[in-house]
Amino acid sequence: QVQLVESGGGLVQPGGSLRLSCAASGSIFSIYDMGWYRQAPGKQRELVAGITGGGSTNYADSVKGRFTISRDNAKNMVYLQMNSLKPEDTAVYYCNALIGVIAGLKNNYWGQGTQVTVSS
Repeated sequence: QVQLVESGGGLVQPGGSLRLSCAASGSIFSIYDMGWYRQAPGKQRELVAGITGGGSTNYADSVKGRFTISRDNAKNMVYLQMNSLKPEDTAVYYCNALIGVIAGLKNNYWGQGTQVTVSS
């Protein structure tokens, strides 16, 4: 069984920073793409940032230049550094990963989510 566990959310003032972490654990053969999504009240879940196994990254236009995604393959971790936070970044942030549990079998996994609130 595979689990993704996020941490690092909280309340921050506009202009502040937070760093989210996500740890993958369990019966992991290999981890492929990883990413962060967010869902604000009344809105659909959206991709914030993604990173491939090789380290290529992509970002939503709304966070480019402010957020940075990174990963530590040795620790099965993915991070999201969020700077210059805005009230519109308020949402539940979810970690996502495409994980091979045995050779040739890949499944998509989600974390439980962590709340990020940007408010003065």
